[in-house]
Amino acid sequence: MWFSNSLENQLQHWNEIISKQPQNPNAYIRRGMVKFQLAEITHSIEDFDIAEQLDRRLTPYLWQRGLSYYYAERFAEGAQQFEIDLTVNSQDVEETVWRYLCIAQLRGVNEAKKSLLPVKNDPREIMRCVYDLYAGNCTIDDVLRVGKSGGNRSQFYAHLYLGLYYEAENSVELAKDYIVKAADKYQIEDYMWYLAQVHKKVRGW
Repeated sequence: MWFSNSLENQLQHWNEIISKQPQNPNAYIRRGMVKFQLAEITHSIEDFDIAEQLDRRLTPYLWQRGLSYYYAERFAEGAQQFEIDLTVNSQDVEETVWRYLCIAQLRGVNEAKKSLLPVKNDPREIMRCVYDLYAGNCTIDDVLRVGKSGGNRSQFYAHLYLGLYYEAENSVELAKDYIVKAADKYQIEDYMWYLAQVHKKVRGW
């Protein structure tokens, strides 16, 4: 794919930075992000762990590690990471939704829904709507409508989180349909777009 060469170049860049600055936690986070984008899930976690060891204050900001935990099927650790993240980022729907997704894999959708943590004032209309869907307070059509009204980025997020919603429900074909569409039709320059690509690769889609 077109982005692979760019990611390989980024990886080389951060390898060089780390060789010169082995105590720089931010460099490990950035390299871990590139490794995740390359679907090197386990290696990405290793870099996030090193960053945390170098600076323990980073723990509640390592949302990227939570995403890697999900794809490594380390769901308990993922849920814990996102719960910690919410202590410093309480207005981000994505933190609580990813916690939901981890819990759904561990204990089922009903338990995940019961333990969905409150989030207020996320500035993104589409993410407020996604939250309502996961909480059981709106419909798939509502999410698609809000996504469509918000342009390409909103369309991407609508389709990604509908796909993830269906994955939690074990509706594999619907999950595939929405996530593939998010990845292929609504390209945006965003870490989560790369996550959609990783999802496809990990699931063999």
